[in-house]
Amino acid sequence: QVQLVESGGGLVQAGGSLRLSCAASGRTFSSYLVGWFRQAPGKEREFAGAISWNGAGTWYADSVKGRFTVSRDNAKKTVVLKMNSLKPEDTAVYYCAAASQSLVSIVTMTRADKYDYWGQGTQVTVSS
Repeated sequence: QVQLVESGGGLVQAGGSLRLSCAASGRTFSSYLVGWFRQAPGKEREFAGAISWNGAGTWYADSVKGRFTVSRDNAKKTVVLKMNSLKPEDTAVYYCAAASQSLVSIVTMTRADKYDYWGQGTQVTVSS
């Protein structure tokens, strides 16, 4: 089993940056695709970005492309979401999640129901 814990959320002004970390436990963590999702009040949870098991592949939602970067360090069992040029519409609870990469595709990796393990979430608030 994999356990995930997010940290690094907070309040930031529009145009600012935040660095979210996802700390993982579990010996098989390095074999998982890791995705970041976000959920704003009253809205469905949506895909933000993901990174392959070896870090060679990254994917981003159009809404964050060019502003967000996902990276991972399997030795440290961490995945980082670096968010730049933040906008008020980025305000949400952010979650990291892990999925067996062999069971997902470029199409399905954006679906929350494809991920087996989830963190508790961390709040990001961007003020204007």
